[in-house]
Amino acid sequence: MVLPLPRPHASAAARSLSKRLPTTTPRFTPSYSPQQQQHRTLFGLSKRNKQPKPPGWKPFYKRHPGWTAAAATPLVIVGSLGLTLLGLWAYDASTYHHPHDIKVPVDPLALNPERGGKKNLKIATALVDDLDDNRVGASGKDKKKLVIVGGGWASVGILKHLDPELWHVTLVAPENYFLFHPLLPSATVGTVEVRSLVEPLRKVIARVAGHFLQGRAVDVDFSQRLLEVACPGGEENFYLPYDKLVIACGSVNSTHGVPGLENCFQLKTVQDAQGIRRRVMDNLEKAALPSTTEEERRRLLSFVVCGGGPTGVEFASELWEMVNEDVLNYMPKILRDEIKVNIIQSRDHILNTYAEKISEYAEEKFRRNEINMILNARVKEVKDDEVVYTVKDPASGKMSEHRIESGFTLWSTGIAMNPFTQRVASLLPNQYHKHALEVDSHLRVLGAPLGTVYALGDCSTIETRLVDHLLDFVERCDEDHDGNIDRREFAKMMTYVKRKFPTTEKHFNKIENVFDKYRRENGTLGLNELADMFIEISKKITALPATAQVASQQGAYLGKKLSVVAQQHLDETALRNGVYDDPDDMLYEPFKYKHMGSIAYIGNSAVFDFNGFDWAGGLLAMYLWRSVYLSECVSLRTRCLLMADWIKRALFGRDLSKF
Repeated sequence: MVLPLPRPHASAAARSLSKRLPTTTPRFTPSYSPQQQQHRTLFGLSKRNKQPKPPGWKPFYKRHPGWTAAAATPLVIVGSLGLTLLGLWAYDASTYHHPHDIKVPVDPLALNPERGGKKNLKIATALVDDLDDNRVGASGKDKKKLVIVGGGWASVGILKHLDPELWHVTLVAPENYFLFHPLLPSATVGTVEVRSLVEPLRKVIARVAGHFLQGRAVDVDFSQRLLEVACPGGEENFYLPYDKLVIACGSVNSTHGVPGLENCFQLKTVQDAQGIRRRVMDNLEKAALPSTTEEERRRLLSFVVCGGGPTGVEFASELWEMVNEDVLNYMPKILRDEIKVNIIQSRDHILNTYAEKISEYAEEKFRRNEINMILNARVKEVKDDEVVYTVKDPASGKMSEHRIESGFTLWSTGIAMNPFTQRVASLLPNQYHKHALEVDSHLRVLGAPLGTVYALGDCSTIETRLVDHLLDFVERCDEDHDGNIDRREFAKMMTYVKRKFPTTEKHFNKIENVFDKYRRENGTLGLNELADMFIEISKKITALPATAQVASQQGAYLGKKLSVVAQQHLDETALRNGVYDDPDDMLYEPFKYKHMGSIAYIGNSAVFDFNGFDWAGGLLAMYLWRSVYLSECVSLRTRCLLMADWIKRALFGRDLSKF
């Protein structure tokens, strides 16, 4: 048995000392003056306060969030700017390239091209930058040559959708930039800068490792597949060989036989917008001079727009907006009272291609803004100081002549062929259209060697004369070869017609009704009945409008189709000899236009026509209009520049300077 050890007994002195010692070790507590303690409590620095906090007590940043935010905002701004500058510095440091010497290989034929063709010109079979392409894939010599004339919406659409590995692409244009035409009216009054509307074509064509040549197409040899290009500066022309030629060089304004158009401004190029801006500011500054007479000031401040389409309406809106928002604030007030904006329109409505509701809204807004609209009028002559026009009296039908003073005249009515498209049309048969090259539903130029020449955009129009193909339709669909088309053969014919001419689809929706309308007593259709039917249907088909939307869709279609065509490797000899009935039709569907709607800006508001849905509104509509155009920009660079221009205009107003 183990006994517990006895506990030691403490002495009386030890027990007395233990009673006097504290149970815990004392902690050092600093002493603060009342002011110091109040300061610590105010900013929440006192972690241990002997005094209990009163109910509802909060630290300073919670009790005064406004003061705290005001104190912190400069720190956040400075920190953000510092981080931004640091990021820019890092980007510049990482992307800076030191100069280095590279031996660039150049094809000898590019430096010393051979001569040939009907005019014995230099033939650019090789280009100086052909060997600069280091992409993996077939070399430029192994690819077929695709030559594109023009640098507009159709050309950009092709370049965006073309397979970069399949074609040797060369773009020929008189200017080395793509221009965003829909916003040109805004550039004429300083709402946006012209630089914000252009994108270098070399950047656009870099996607397909293509080549750009600045020049103007002047002639073409279809038999030898040679395009003649005129160089800027008057140097000798040269030939550019092609396997596929795409004509997308746009159009010019139609004169309609009106004399004196040299006194007008047009709005199709950067130079046009800059010239209009200079003239508008010139007129305003001259009208503000004390030496200007009252009659001269009234003439200088009279602006006449010939044409009530989107371009004319948007320019008039931009001009009126500048007068009321900027001229009123920074120039003599008398100018605002005497400025007159006039629109001469040949139809009974402005924006007559839009829905009636849209036209009425625009007209009502223009009346409120005191923009003078002269409807059912035709310009007879344009002089340096006035415009002569005639108006038809709706009651009597008589024409009366009128004159209006003009210090500035804009001509924006209709389109016509430029010199190159006129030359192409003169070389080909079956080109009867006065304003554009006729193409089939595959966008191939009629009369040119099949599948070698295409035309897109404003310079082209899809043929609508169905009767010209009557015998071909009958030959394909008359199964018993008796010269008569029964109901079953007619259904087969309509299927073929709708594929070959997609624009006729809505006119042949109810085949039975169409057949019953023209059939003879024996229940069939002969050649005469078919001809009458096709002539009547052709009159109902409307040509596609000359808009950026149409050109862009055509370019996207052709870019995708050429990518498919290049991969099929059809025998070239068989193509030339006509072995294939229609190679394009065998490989790809015909072009079918899908209308996405129309929009127009009418001064701090916009109008929309979306396939039956019509809407017109104020500020909200204007921002929607801007968002649509931002989405259509060809690069992030132009989007950022446009947004910056609109922000600058909102904060500082328009730029009223003149260069």
